[in-house]
Amino acid sequence: MIYRVVLAFGLLLLMGCTQNTGSNLEPGDRPLRPVYVIKASDGARIQYSILDGINSLRRAAGLQTLIFNAKLNAAAATHARDMSVQNRAWHFGSDGSSPLDRMERVGYEGTLLGENISETFESELETLAAWMETPATRTIILAPEAQEMGFSWYQEPGGKIWWTLVTGIEAQQ
Repeated sequence: MIYRVVLAFGLLLLMGCTQNTGSNLEPGDRPLRPVYVIKASDGARIQYSILDGINSLRRAAGLQTLIFNAKLNAAAATHARDMSVQNRAWHFGSDGSSPLDRMERVGYEGTLLGENISETFESELETLAAWMETPATRTIILAPEAQEMGFSWYQEPGGKIWWTLVTGIEAQQ
């Protein structure tokens, strides 16, 4: 009897050591991807990665480069977190606010040109690539008159990332 218990226990241990031969594919037969985890120390790297990516695209199109605006960054951060609370990617806040309302709330005195948003598990550069594939979001990134941008995100514990990009024209002094 004890022999059978030991044998059964040994088989269970061996089963736990076998290689998983199950599918590692998403629907559509795409390979599963690792979760892109953003650590607190990644903030500056991500900010400048997206700025460099956008400015490279703008230079290639013969456009002026953008600079960060702290107020636009704040508005983007607020909206990224709010989209997570609402559990949907859309341009209106949980209080009904529009992108223009959010710019006014942070004291941005320039002109808002547009807002790009995304709900994804992808990195900032993968998200930028997706935005460039869609005419409406590409237009916001490549607006000839754009001078400033704000960019931020909120990552949920499960890994989902809510990205927000806003572009504007600097206020005339």
